[in-house]
Amino acid sequence: MSFAASVLTLYPEMFPGALGLSLAGRALEAGTWSLEAIQIRDFATDRHRTVDDTPAGGGAGMVMRADVLSRAIDHASPPGDPRPRLLMSPRGKPLTQARVRELAAGPGAVILCGRFEGIDQRVIDARGLEEVSVGDFILSGGEPAALVLLDAVVRLLPGVMGNAVSGEEESFENGLLEHPHYTRPQEFEGRPIPDVLISGNHKKIAVWRRAEAEKLTKERRPDLSAAAQPLVK
Repeated sequence: MSFAASVLTLYPEMFPGALGLSLAGRALEAGTWSLEAIQIRDFATDRHRTVDDTPAGGGAGMVMRADVLSRAIDHASPPGDPRPRLLMSPRGKPLTQARVRELAAGPGAVILCGRFEGIDQRVIDARGLEEVSVGDFILSGGEPAALVLLDAVVRLLPGVMGNAVSGEEESFENGLLEHPHYTRPQEFEGRPIPDVLISGNHKKIAVWRRAEAEKLTKERRPDLSAAAQPLVK
């Protein structure tokens, strides 16, 4: 069974976007995964197709309505649908490579893209939405975040990457940032490829890469160092 993504959005024309290109696009065309972009306004009941209203208690902006969103979610994810229901939200739990791998191993995801000031808390609670954040910053809506999440997931689906090992040696897979990479020419503007990488000694190369990864992680993401997996010798 292929990975099935359903995205609830006010801007379905934003999909597949970049996901229709490169690895994700080829996998989409091949049926390795599927993408359905659902217009939330189709579930409004008034002639203006209203999806938002003023916030209870006052304040700036507008809030997306629970009744409209619940109908959209129920359409995309009827009873018995095993897919997790995700809400792209800056207050959500940070997306990690571990969570990406969990999603890639599952049947798909239903992803709600919020707009305006946010969505009514009652639909989050009533429909069991898992709030997910792609970083400590604010976007104009959940769509770019959904594209990021799906790109991260789709590349891990079986057969999408030409070499499955590529996904095992990247940043965050073992708690570290990835080591530096080099290729031809052997010397560039006076900077040679490190000798160890052209030595042919795979054990020494592995040790060097690990040391470089630890160094980069300590410098740039010390918060990750404690979670790093030990090197298997």
